[in-house]
Amino acid sequence: MRELHDRLGIVTECWSPLGGITVYRPHGVNGGRSVMAEPVVAGLAAEYGKTPAQVVLRWHIEHGLCAIPKSVKPHRIAENFDLFDFALTSDEVAATDALDTGRRSGPDPESIRLDSFSRR
Repeated sequence: MRELHDRLGIVTECWSPLGGITVYRPHGVNGGRSVMAEPVVAGLAAEYGKTPAQVVLRWHIEHGLCAIPKSVKPHRIAENFDLFDFALTSDEVAATDALDTGRRSGPDPESIRLDSFSRR
């Protein structure tokens, strides 16, 4: 599928690229644990002098994905753009890839209905 997207110039947009949904769903499949708390991500952040969020966003870039993080705090918005002065090695990308449990942290898009959010 990736090859087809590349050939057609389609870029996948990432929903909740920093895993914010994990914070809002403490009883979800990962128990509210954020990928940014993972030792691999924290270690890379320390190594590069970046924040865990910057490492996660850089990981998205390394995969050719379009990550659009949400923030209302000016310093975080600026921080989210400050990730083009480093690159993860293929081994670092693979180590981060290995964090994938194959389980969705957020709700299944098919289950989202207005009544799920007390709306009619």
